[in-house]
Amino acid sequence: MVFSSFVFLFVFLALHLLAYRLAPAQHKNKVLLISSLIFYAWGGPVYVFLLAGETALCWFLALVIEHSKSPGQRKAALVAMCVGMLGLLAYFKYTGFLLGIVQGIFGVPHDIPNIVLPIGISFYTFQLISYVCDVYRGNVEAQPTYWKLLLYSSLFHQCIAGPIVRYETVAGEIDHRRIRKAEVYYGVRRFCVGLAKKTLLANAFASAADTLVPIGGDALAAQAVTGYWLGMLCYMFQIYLDFSAYSDMAIGLGRMIGFHYLENFDHPYMASSVQDFWRRWHISLSSFFRDYVYIPLGGSRCSTICYVRNMAVVWFLTGLWHGASWNYILWGLYFFVLLLLERFVIRGRLPKVAGHACALLAVYFGWVLFRFESFSELATVIAGMFGATPGGFWSLSVHTVFMQNVFLIIVGVIACTNLGTAIRQFLLVRARNVQWACTAVTVLDAVTPPLLLALSTIALAGASYNPFIYFQF
Repeated sequence: MVFSSFVFLFVFLALHLLAYRLAPAQHKNKVLLISSLIFYAWGGPVYVFLLAGETALCWFLALVIEHSKSPGQRKAALVAMCVGMLGLLAYFKYTGFLLGIVQGIFGVPHDIPNIVLPIGISFYTFQLISYVCDVYRGNVEAQPTYWKLLLYSSLFHQCIAGPIVRYETVAGEIDHRRIRKAEVYYGVRRFCVGLAKKTLLANAFASAADTLVPIGGDALAAQAVTGYWLGMLCYMFQIYLDFSAYSDMAIGLGRMIGFHYLENFDHPYMASSVQDFWRRWHISLSSFFRDYVYIPLGGSRCSTICYVRNMAVVWFLTGLWHGASWNYILWGLYFFVLLLLERFVIRGRLPKVAGHACALLAVYFGWVLFRFESFSELATVIAGMFGATPGGFWSLSVHTVFMQNVFLIIVGVIACTNLGTAIRQFLLVRARNVQWACTAVTVLDAVTPPLLLALSTIALAGASYNPFIYFQF
């Protein structure tokens, strides 16, 4: 079940909010836990036991760490947690990848098992690891009640697509949270904005990208030069709008019932450098690797060789986290090299405009590496972008796709900036003293959520329906 589906919007979410609203205060967490387990079980009931088991392991070891007076026992419990959690993640996510490498070198095994990847395992594994590590460091107290930790690890708001929510962020709100009307409205509006991002923008860009730079088949090799560039531009929009949409919806769902999840994206395509991009992109993942890998290894307060090693480890793991394929590892190491260049060669000497342009170009080519798991397809696209293609420079099909999506691209550019937030903030400030601004804010606040929900519903009903196709220049 995904957030952008009729089943979720008009059945699951509606019933959940009704049950949550009617439940007595002392039972609201139990309603939320039951809803979360039902949501998670929708994609594979058997994996609920894996989620519950991993949570039980971390719950027990965190209590051992908190109550033990022996440093050796505390450290042993921490190591056991890391081995157990990372071992399970490696088994489900990377066994096929590793056996494929062994098979390519030694010719065995003959058959590689097809292991189904449990939904959201990367997210809840990292959340539970951060929880136990924070208990070990003394940053949070261990949760004495198992089912409340299970509630944390299974919260349907973010267990599938993030953000990675730290236990310390929600520890107080698990037992003590207040729901205010203003925050409920904010949550509804934020959810509707995310839903519209996904259904109206991300899905439309995905359709255009799949048309121009399809994965698999012979059509990719025959594309025109401009088709490769336009297709990857659409993919660049798609991947940001898709990821940030789910974070918006998760933050909105949490706010509706009193949880305050931290922001996960901060307009990354406005970054002035690659380093700045990673301060803004998937913030919860970047901060996880910073706090639990990079800093424990020594961070930047060490020799240059150790710093380079630390960065290499972090970016190798960042790439590997995104998928069990060499292209993701290459993507991570690509950014590792770029960040070293910025630190040791560029050193902030580029003007702001030039830095922004270079960062966007670097990120753009990074998404080329990210999209294609097949190295032959990756080579075809990169070569084609620089003219090595039988498709020529321009084609009628590229022209058609461009004309059908030119308005979508304009809207996508705006959606990737903070223009909407800036306009709203301007109106809110003016509304204190000017009547027209007060009226504008009132109307926008009343109209925006139902309008976006209605448009999203229409888009969902039309599946690949692209409303911007009717605005052609």
